[in-house]
Amino acid sequence: MIGGLQVGIVLRDQGLAVVALQRGRLRQAFTLEAQENPAAVLKAELEARRLSVHRVRVALQRKLATVKILELPPAAEGNLAQMVAFELERHLPFPAEEAVFDFLPLPAGRGEPQRVLLVAAERRTVDRALRLLEEARLAPQVLTVACHDLVALVGRELRTKHVVWAHLVGDDAEVLFLEGPRLRLSRSVPVADDAALATEIAKSLMLLRWDAPGGLWVSGDEAKKFLGSAELAALGAPATPPPLSPRARAALAALGEGANGLTLLALAGALGPRHRPLNLLPPALRPRELSPAQLVTAVNLALAALLGFGVLFAHGYQSSRHLARLNAAIRTLDPEVKTVERLVAELDRKRGLLKAVETARASGLHPLPLLRELTEIIPPDAWLTTLNLDPQSVELTGQATAANQLIPLLEASANLEKVEFASPVTKGRDKEQFRIKAAWETPVKPPAPAPPAATGAARPRGAPAR
Repeated sequence: MIGGLQVGIVLRDQGLAVVALQRGRLRQAFTLEAQENPAAVLKAELEARRLSVHRVRVALQRKLATVKILELPPAAEGNLAQMVAFELERHLPFPAEEAVFDFLPLPAGRGEPQRVLLVAAERRTVDRALRLLEEARLAPQVLTVACHDLVALVGRELRTKHVVWAHLVGDDAEVLFLEGPRLRLSRSVPVADDAALATEIAKSLMLLRWDAPGGLWVSGDEAKKFLGSAELAALGAPATPPPLSPRARAALAALGEGANGLTLLALAGALGPRHRPLNLLPPALRPRELSPAQLVTAVNLALAALLGFGVLFAHGYQSSRHLARLNAAIRTLDPEVKTVERLVAELDRKRGLLKAVETARASGLHPLPLLRELTEIIPPDAWLTTLNLDPQSVELTGQATAANQLIPLLEASANLEKVEFASPVTKGRDKEQFRIKAAWETPVKPPAPAPPAATGAARPRGAPAR
């Protein structure tokens, strides 16, 4: 709305009522009786009152719609709309294909039938309302049943469990049945006196299976006649005015003599939220607006994105400065770092050698004699980089000026035999890289001592031979 302007329009059989609010305060309120060209009259009236508005909140009088509670078998939520559409034929006084409807699932216990509150209107009624707005160059924001918007007048803190609200418009009473702030049923009944109204309310209480209402509110035209009624009090609660919110009381006081049952419905439509249940406006005509929850989520996402980019930028800036300081420190420490790297490499080689020795020791090998012997027989111009030992073989990797001269030297070892190159010798700048494999020398087993020859049994000394 432009400048916070909220306009509620209630359509009835004979004319309409308009209430305009701006930032919660009453701006204009007027009613129009039946006209030959109501759209032109409405447009002219809005222009005369300087109400520059595009979208309006439209509501139908209760008797122009059908509101019923349907009981359906338990169904998945995705199939609920199809089941409601299938059940329309049995519950509407007009053909189902000519109906515009919406529904609201009602709470049900486990194993109980699924109950929904159905609101439907004839398509021609909805088309007539939309055509009126189109000719007046207005766009509908919502299209609801007017009495359903009355909840907006009491605010969000409605804690009474079961409330019956009878709103009087002319000779009819539009009766709401509320469970807390949630609508459970509505009716439009002719009212002759308080006894007739009490009878109709009692019938609906039986349908809803309510023992007694927690509150009974009466508002609208000539509501004072029903306040303090003994017939209504017999339902279980005294008839009292509804507890209007401060904003609704201020707007109602501003209406002054123009306050009646119809303008109070238009005021409720203007004060109501943008997104409402039981909306008869076709989905194609509904404005694409974010719900409050979606708006909060979008704002939170935008803030989170901004904070994330800010954190990333700050972190990147701090990291770049820290990296520059580190690079400067590294350049000053570069000689020491290279020395440490060489020491680490040497340490890794010694660790590998130590690990090989420990592995050999764990496998029952004794590499120290071999290492001592290799130290003695390998010429000074050769050195080993890797020595692998296992129970079956020994593998030496290293560099030498003449790698083929190592074969006879290793063959002469008392610990090795079958010495040969495990891979071809490769040439470096001034050394040959070799990989030699050898088997352990098999120790010669000493011959087993011959068993002693069998001798006869010992004779006593001096005994003659036989």
